[in-house]
Parts: sequence; structure tokens; C-alpha cells
Amino acid sequence: MHRSPTAEAEVAQELAEARPDLVSRYAAELPGARAAVLTRLWRALAYEPLPWISGRDGLALPWITGGHGLTLRLKDGRRLEGPAADPYATTAYVSVVRLDGTAYDDPARLVTDLGVPHGTGLAAELGHSVASLALSRAGQPAADPDEWPASDWEWEQRVVDGHPFHPNCRSRPGFSVAEQLAYGPEHRPLVGLRLMPVRADECLVTGDWPAGMRDGARLLIPVHPWQAAHVLKRAGDAGPAAHPLMSLRTLALTGEGPHVKTALSARLTSSVRDISVYSIGMSATLSAFAESLAARTDGLLHFTRTLGAATADSPDLAAVVRESPQVYAGSGERVVPVAALAGTDLPSNASWLADFTRLALTVGLRLLDLGVALEAHGQNLLVVLSATGAPLRLVYRDLADIRVSPARLARHGVPVPELSGRVVTDDATALRRKLFGALVAGALAGTAGSGAALGQALETVVRDLPDTPDLVALRENPLPTKALTLMRLSPGTPGDQWAQLPNPLRFGG
Repeated sequence: MHRSPTAEAEVAQELAEARPDLVSRYAAELPGARAAVLTRLWRALAYEPLPWISGRDGLALPWITGGHGLTLRLKDGRRLEGPAADPYATTAYVSVVRLDGTAYDDPARLVTDLGVPHGTGLAAELGHSVASLALSRAGQPAADPDEWPASDWEWEQRVVDGHPFHPNCRSRPGFSVAEQLAYGPEHRPLVGLRLMPVRADECLVTGDWPAGMRDGARLLIPVHPWQAAHVLKRAGDAGPAAHPLMSLRTLALTGEGPHVKTALSARLTSSVRDISVYSIGMSATLSAFAESLAARTDGLLHFTRTLGAATADSPDLAAVVRESPQVYAGSGERVVPVAALAGTDLPSNASWLADFTRLALTVGLRLLDLGVALEAHGQNLLVVLSATGAPLRLVYRDLADIRVSPARLARHGVPVPELSGRVVTDDATALRRKLFGALVAGALAGTAGSGAALGQALETVVRDLPDTPDLVALRENPLPTKALTLMRLSPGTPGDQWAQLPNPLRFGG
């Protein structure tokens, strides 16, 4: 069996110094972590338009056929063989693939031996993803699935495995083991933010910057301690304590305080997590616009308000302060990130999934028809649950990557906000990709866990929705999803790239 021990061994060595009590548990979690990352990679190899794959044999839908094998024909003549690939499966079902007959259970070694352009960097990230995932799993306490968290940040920290479909689901290059334990939300730390004093007249500020983060003529910009140490290389002042949320760079201030999105110039999963000057400039306008949109959803959707945003004219030194989603919970209700639903003891039957799918599509398609495409993946989208677990309403946060169509807004008589740049587009394909890729191929698929369950939920729901052109596109076209692995292998190509997934509605889900 071909395996790359480098990242795994490095983490084991650091763990022996930082937390020797976790070493044996970490070792025990490694095989499962390899399978989890290999499963995600196999999905990408099966469905993304990778230029070095010339053909695919046996790409049948496993929820119809019962699952025959899949063979990928590479342009150099080699063959890569593995199980049938359900693009919506969230369980680790790929433990071994074979390249010209040689078995691989390690995704990093597989990508290394494939020898594809820019594969060296991806292989290193996959090695980190495996090792960090095993570390994340090793540190988990025994949990009672019947016990619901009391705080919003506790829901966030239940998401241990990261992105359900990205091979780099736990890649954190640049973070030592001690730093992962100190800052990773799944390790449940309390993080002390740093405050960087900057003259207010040297900053771009939108909204109402909190009075507690001012010092006379200076703003005190909250900074993640990793960013302070590795990027800014200055300590700043001691700041408030906060609980890290699933995005790692966003934290909930203690005492049920607001959430603070910090710049974090490290590559996590796909991208470097800084905060652009552009997004700071747009934040107040987008937040006010979102409030007006919420009034058009019959109470089914809330947006977390941006309270204030500031940047010292640098994506490396910026922050956004916004409401906690918990403010939209009524008595006995919980606000749960959709990404956390998979680990929550909810009514996991087809009826519950259909109810949630109906709620999400009703809201998402209504806004899309009006002219706003939400990037409603499992991190940005939250659901308000009743005391019995019924999905009641939705909450959406982080408006930086939505798309707004002035032409659609004008057609419905909706005042067009003063926006510019990447968020503005009238292209129907771009709008639908943004919503369908995040919501259907992302949040709903991750909650359903398989093509069969997703198809059944969609089939139950779509017949009752308004028959708009967007719904027709959802019913009849392949589902778009970001080609995350292709994007990592295409460093010279800016922006998103896309793959087409088989639509369960068209294939008898």
C-alpha cells in the first residue's frame, strides 16, 4: 500500500509534545481520516472537468444501479479504478483506489504519483487534511446526541470534519499542532483576540463601529492571534475572549456577545481568509439591503445585521462585527448551522428532510426570482428549529459573496442598492450557480447524505413550488457545484470553476 507518512508523522511528533495523551487516539483515527479525504477526492476525480482525464467508464448513478465500479482513463494511458461515485454521499465509502493495479489508500500519495500539473501543492494539502482531520477526531469528548447545546457557538463546534465534499476539508498548512488545538473550533478552546490600535482617520469604517473597540481617536481592530503572530508580527493589546466558530476566523464574543469576523491570511480549504477593502466598503449597504429583503419572505428568513466593519486599508488588518444568529431564536427554539445538522439528533426521516428542503427552496428561489442569489452553503445558512426539532425559519449570515441582479430587482420594482464590483451580475447562469451550487449541491446534499435521499426530498417538494424559469433550470439541468479540486490545480485561473453533477430529479432519485 502506497502511503505518504510525512504530514501524519509531523503531526504525531508535535502531538507527543503538546498533548501526549492524544497520541494513541490520533493514530487510531488516521485510517478513517484517510478514507474520508480519499472519498472526497474520488468525487472530484469522478465529476470535475480535469484536463488530464480523457474518459470515464461506468459512471452510473449508484442509487439506481446498486453501485458498479468506476474506471478513469488518463490521457497518458494509465487507468484509475475505484467504486461508483455518489456525488452527494457524506460517508467515507472509498478506502482504496487502484492506479494501474497498484492500491492506494492515501490521497496525498495518490496525487503525488498521478504526477499532474500543480499536483505537488495539492498533495501536500491533502496530507495536512488527513493529519488535521485525525487530530480533530482524536480530541472529541464523548457526546450525548440527545443533549442540545445551549449556546450558538456550541452548535458551531460540533462540526468536526469540516467541508463535507472538499478534499481539503481540514487542511490547515501554517498551523502547528499547538495552534490547531488552541484555535480550532472542534477543540473547543477559548481564544483571546488581539486589538490593533489604528488612527480612525487612516481607516475605512462602515456602519457603527462598537464604542468598546475605540480608544479616543483610534480604532481597536480585533485580530486573530495567529494573524498577529504570523502576518502582522506584532502583539497588539489584549482583547476580549471569544469562542471560535466553524470558519475558525469568526468568533463569538463571550457573554452571548456579537460575532467578530477577523482577517486570517492562511489558506484554509480553498482560499486565503483575509477581508478585502471592497467587502468592507460594501458591508453597510449590503446589510441594509438584506433587511429590506427579509421583509419580502413572509417571516421565513432573517439576515444577521452587520453592526460595523473596519479596515486599515489592508485585507490583512480588517474586521466585521455582526449580530449573533441566536437573536432570531424564540422561546424554546434553537438556531443551528445547516452544517451541524448531520451530527444532531433530529427526526432523520424523509418527512423532516422534505420539510427542511421545502423551506430552503421556497426562500432561496423567491429571492433568486427577485434578483438575489444567496451563497447558502452549510456555514452561511442556519435553520431555526422548534423545541421538537421542526424547521421553522432560516437565518443567513455573511453577505460578502451573494450576487445581486439589478435587472431582476427592477423588474419586480425593488429599489436597486448602490453596489458595484463582483456582487453585481445579471447573468442567469452565474446567479443560478451561486444558489444551486451552495444550497442544493451543498447544504441540502450535505444534510441528505446521499443522492437517493436528496432526490426523494427534491421530488416531494418541487411540484409545489412556483414554476419560475429558475425552478425549470433546477429541475431539468445538471446541478452546478464548484470544481474545488480543479481550482486548486489551476493557480493561474482566477475566480470559480464549475462541475456538473447528475441531477437526482432527472434520474429518479
